[in-house]
Amino acid sequence: MEAGGLPAELWQLILCYLRLPDLGRCSLVCRAWHELVLSLDKTRWRQLCLGCLQHRHPNWPNRPGVEPPSWREAFKQHYLASKTWTKNTQDLDSANCLSLFRRRKGRRWLRVGAGGEFGSLRAALAAAGPYDRLLLLPGVHEEPSELPLRVPVEVVGQGRLGEVALLVSIDQHCPTARLCNVVFMPARFTSVLYKTTSGYVQFDNCSFESGQLQIQAPGTCQVKFCTFSQSSIHLRSVALCVLENCEFTGSENASVTVEGCPSSDRNWACKHLAILAKSRTAPVCEPDPAGCLTAKRDGWGESLLASVRSCEIVVGEERSSLLSPAAAEALLGAAQEDTEFGDNLQAAKEEEKEEEEYPALSSNSSDSDLGSGDEEEAQAVYKLPCPAHSLSHTLADIMDSRLQSNRLHALQRDLKLKSLQQELQQDKEAQSLANSLQGCVIRQCLFRDGKGGIFIYSRGEAKLEGSIFRDLTYAVRCVQNSKVIMLRNDVHHCKASGIFLRLSAGGLIADNNIHSNCEAGVDIRKGANPLVLCNKIHSGLRSGIVVVGNGKGIIRSNQIYGNKEAGIYILYNGNPAVSGNHIFQGLAAGIAVNENGRGQITGNVICENQWGGADIRHGGDPVFRNNLISCGYSDGVVVGEHGRGLVEGNAIYGNKGCGVWMTSSSLPHLVNNQISHNSIYGVAVFCHKDNAGDYPPSQGGSETFQEEREGVGGENDPDSEEEYPAAQHPISVALVELNSISHNGAAGLHVKSSEALNIVANVIHANHDGGVLVVQSGRLTRIANNSISCNSQGGVLVEAECQVELRGNGIYENSGHGIISKGEGVVAENDIIGNRRCGLQLLRAADMKVTKNRIQSFRDYGIALFDEAKGLVQENLIFQGRSKKWILRPVSNAEDCVIQNNVLVTLKKRFNTECMLINPPARPHFEGGALVSCTTAAGPRVSSISSRVDGGCHNHGSIFCTIL
Repeated sequence: MEAGGLPAELWQLILCYLRLPDLGRCSLVCRAWHELVLSLDKTRWRQLCLGCLQHRHPNWPNRPGVEPPSWREAFKQHYLASKTWTKNTQDLDSANCLSLFRRRKGRRWLRVGAGGEFGSLRAALAAAGPYDRLLLLPGVHEEPSELPLRVPVEVVGQGRLGEVALLVSIDQHCPTARLCNVVFMPARFTSVLYKTTSGYVQFDNCSFESGQLQIQAPGTCQVKFCTFSQSSIHLRSVALCVLENCEFTGSENASVTVEGCPSSDRNWACKHLAILAKSRTAPVCEPDPAGCLTAKRDGWGESLLASVRSCEIVVGEERSSLLSPAAAEALLGAAQEDTEFGDNLQAAKEEEKEEEEYPALSSNSSDSDLGSGDEEEAQAVYKLPCPAHSLSHTLADIMDSRLQSNRLHALQRDLKLKSLQQELQQDKEAQSLANSLQGCVIRQCLFRDGKGGIFIYSRGEAKLEGSIFRDLTYAVRCVQNSKVIMLRNDVHHCKASGIFLRLSAGGLIADNNIHSNCEAGVDIRKGANPLVLCNKIHSGLRSGIVVVGNGKGIIRSNQIYGNKEAGIYILYNGNPAVSGNHIFQGLAAGIAVNENGRGQITGNVICENQWGGADIRHGGDPVFRNNLISCGYSDGVVVGEHGRGLVEGNAIYGNKGCGVWMTSSSLPHLVNNQISHNSIYGVAVFCHKDNAGDYPPSQGGSETFQEEREGVGGENDPDSEEEYPAAQHPISVALVELNSISHNGAAGLHVKSSEALNIVANVIHANHDGGVLVVQSGRLTRIANNSISCNSQGGVLVEAECQVELRGNGIYENSGHGIISKGEGVVAENDIIGNRRCGLQLLRAADMKVTKNRIQSFRDYGIALFDEAKGLVQENLIFQGRSKKWILRPVSNAEDCVIQNNVLVTLKKRFNTECMLINPPARPHFEGGALVSCTTAAGPRVSSISSRVDGGCHNHGSIFCTIL
């Protein structure tokens, strides 16, 4: 009959009554009938799939409420998998025709139990032939001793799962077998439920209670739709086995143990299992196009964050998606101020402040006698131009708000989170790992309410896909040169670390959702070296990722957020490569490096963390490069007691504390960073001691750091200097070099230090206090070749008893004095031009040697000396300002203050002033190279965190308290 003879709906109703063989015959009639059979997917095919007692819902146990894309395809996969055990051909000799005829004989059905032909399973096996089916009738079947299985048979329980129970220990000696719809319970004499050392066994829709399966190479197995209650599987050197859609609950140890390197001795089933495993491999999904910093419901159906602040930077008129609205508003105001810097930086307000803070000059030195009518003419005559100097291009970039916005857009584009597909395309090693099939393959399983999930040791290998691990002590433990591949799993609410790797373990951990664990999400120790890619690691009660005790690893393109401690915590010679991650909204530091930890930390977005974006302490010696550290609720970068490392080329923006906070005992190399729009200081150096007693318990829970502490010495890592070239050339003095420090809420650079400090070739511009404040300097602070301009207070302030060398700086157009010094040292070969107050002012007991400077103040003295100031002022070139005042010298201690051989230059109208700063050219002069754009950055290192609660950074502390 033609298919078009009846409406399609009526055909579908009729076909719904057909059995499976009849549906197959109908689909072979013609194309129209084939399409009719396919159209039954939501009706008859669904009914067949769910009605089969040997199968369960295709998405059981993780998502039983979610329908598969095709019920027909799911039924087909169930059917094909159930026939794998019959594909054995080892017992067939191709030259023996009789064996072929024997193979074609019909299979017998043997009924076992009350009312059946056999009273016991042992008796039925003795009578069974190859590939016969043993049907166990409802009831309890118990064997008093171990039951050998020597003939390939199929054992099936009748009725629903739970109606047939086997109290038996089976030892398989045949090449293949299948068991289905049976509850296994341990016999009185052993806890081993089933074991094989050579053959293939297939379990479908079985339940295992309080026992163990043992599979040893070259034996293998396939386990589908089974439940394990207080039971486990032990796999020893298995080449390939498959566990799919199983549920493990209440395990007292690991639910699945994988021991030993996969054997090269593969039995007949391995090729069929490989085909099945590849056919069910899920494609790599693209990430949510909405971006990584927006909380959405992920693929696991859970809200990642109840409320996530969006991050935006607003510079000029353009936006990017990195800073919060509050920070964006602040940056917008700062950018609008950029174009107004020059002669009028809130002059009246700043002058009023300075009159209160510094000694007043005589009435003749005030600006009251300058008429406003000829102000522009006076400016044209007396104001010196500031020609280009070595850092002027960087200064121009700072003042160009549109260029800053473009750079931030470029930085955001460069640091965009990559999808797993992009990572695999670029990393062939990761691609090879993702496609590998060796050892134990575990898919769509549920591990819950027990001690351990998967334990892999002694060079074992396992691949975990689409599984859920919850409410365990740990999810995965991989040790002793073993390898684990984890793709698209959900790991949460573990009592210790979620994933634990140690003793040279490796593998690939990619595209997993790891959250709400009591310890670290991922714990890497003792030479472990995994690839950690594109995971969501969040909401942990400790750190997101911990790298300890010579642990390594590549940590790339992950979202790490909302953890109570550091997003990434590196200590005890941990040395990972951390790049391309988004680390945000943590309740402590973004990245912390402590206790001789190291690491290459590049190209990360670290924002909106409660404490320092990066924190380095106690011998931590990382490289921070090309990171965006922004919108933190405390400091951007913290370098605590004895912290070291290279912090290079980072953009440190919009943090509510300081841009960089470091103690005087630290030895960082802070170079080529863009540090701007932070609420307090751009860079702050303090004499602050960490409180040794403030450390909280170690991260490991039951796993402490004692072993890692004992192995901190360099002998544990003989290749350390080869891997980390910076270790070959350690610096002995903290260095702040080639940075752009601008638009910060307080001074650009604040120094209260007991150790030496070098400040070289920085651009310190438009900060809302002074440019450089040296409040305490027990040893020499060297300030050389910097451009210090347009700051709201003075250019440089040196307090009493401080030792400072100021050489080769360009100090231009600051709203207060160019330099104020109450300490001692050298001021040589600087250009101090165009500042609103005195060019140089020496106060109290200052003792300075002032030589070979070029100085001009438009409205005040070029050099003014007060109180008990003494020293040597000679060979300076002093240009006349509007006030026509040159040098104000003290009367009381004239013999202690030598002023000689200074050149005074009077400027007249229409005088060519552009030639005045030519020989030598305008300072600073920096021959080592110009500042590089902030899109190439280094990163700070982070270490443990100490308590620093002093009431704010102005009281020599920081907003942030304790980082672990």
